[in-house]
Amino acid sequence: MAIKRREVLKAGLVGAALAGTRIGTACESLNVLILGGTGFIGPHMVEEALRRGHNLTLFNRGRTNTDLFPDVEKIKGDRANDHSEIANRKWDVVIDNSGYVPRHVETAARVLSPNINHYVFISTISVYESFATPNHEDSPLAQLEDETVEEVTGETYGGLKALCEQRAADVMGDDRLTVLRPTYICGPGDHTDRFSYWPVRTARGGEMIWPGGRDYPVQIIDVRDLARFTFDCVEERIAGIYNMVNPAGSYTMGDLLDDSVAASGAEIDPIWVDESFIDAAREEFTVRNRGMFPIWHPLDDEYGAVSSISDTRAKAAGLKARPVRETIEALLAWWQTLPEERQSDLRAGLPADIEVQLIERWKTSQAES
Repeated sequence: MAIKRREVLKAGLVGAALAGTRIGTACESLNVLILGGTGFIGPHMVEEALRRGHNLTLFNRGRTNTDLFPDVEKIKGDRANDHSEIANRKWDVVIDNSGYVPRHVETAARVLSPNINHYVFISTISVYESFATPNHEDSPLAQLEDETVEEVTGETYGGLKALCEQRAADVMGDDRLTVLRPTYICGPGDHTDRFSYWPVRTARGGEMIWPGGRDYPVQIIDVRDLARFTFDCVEERIAGIYNMVNPAGSYTMGDLLDDSVAASGAEIDPIWVDESFIDAAREEFTVRNRGMFPIWHPLDDEYGAVSSISDTRAKAAGLKARPVRETIEALLAWWQTLPEERQSDLRAGLPADIEVQLIERWKTSQAES
């Protein structure tokens, strides 16, 4: 089964990576500028910063979740063409949550560089050139044939983020830059439903298709663990490049099933289907441009090692990945707060009608074999 690059969440920085350079001693309270701050990962960054007593300013277009954090300073602006409101102010650190276009990242870095000590860029494991073998922070990165391209698509995403990292490094230098490369980011507030599909669908109970087998590996990062490590880097002035993943080989689809059942209390009848069955299903069904089996990947194709990313460097720098069951419990609690219309519209995974068809087809194939 072919897994397209657009189905994989990734991140990266071109050039040699520092293993974890400390650039100074943090103040008790830091002045922090967040580019973004109101989407999915941004609010968790804000909450972590406030919990630790830092002073915050958010810079964004003011279009998403405008009611959040009424006591936090917000500056309205568009990073694509207007940095005038933040050009001449000083901050201890900038956290760039919203950099997807290299030109935008370079411009922001140049405008802010004279007045900041530390730039943290949130990237993705999508920056890696290949997932045929496990990647670490110094693995080759994706490249664009045309580096002037600015349209973010499934095919350009990884190369654009790699260029964003490089442009930030060109301006800030390695000693003032931290690059974090998360895999699938999970937890409360996730609007993609890629991870959420599994516990939410499990909670509905009944017969449910699961892909491959129990031993297929899964790698994620809880959004709260990402936020916590980000501010560890901020406070300790840790520069360098770090993959944001739970330990490779430590978690599987079977674990995900068990934890989803335990967290939801649902009665589920899992139906494990093999890769050949999944290949045939993908060829026949178009699932509204969403992954049929999100975050799961077969082991024998060009993306076979996408869930085997090294966490060694980040772990040595202090990354702590909480138990995935805690992520699932928090996610399901948040899910129950959503409007009924949203709860009925999972944005990833198998639509109910197609799942019913596939279950019946699987049963028939097993009876005939």
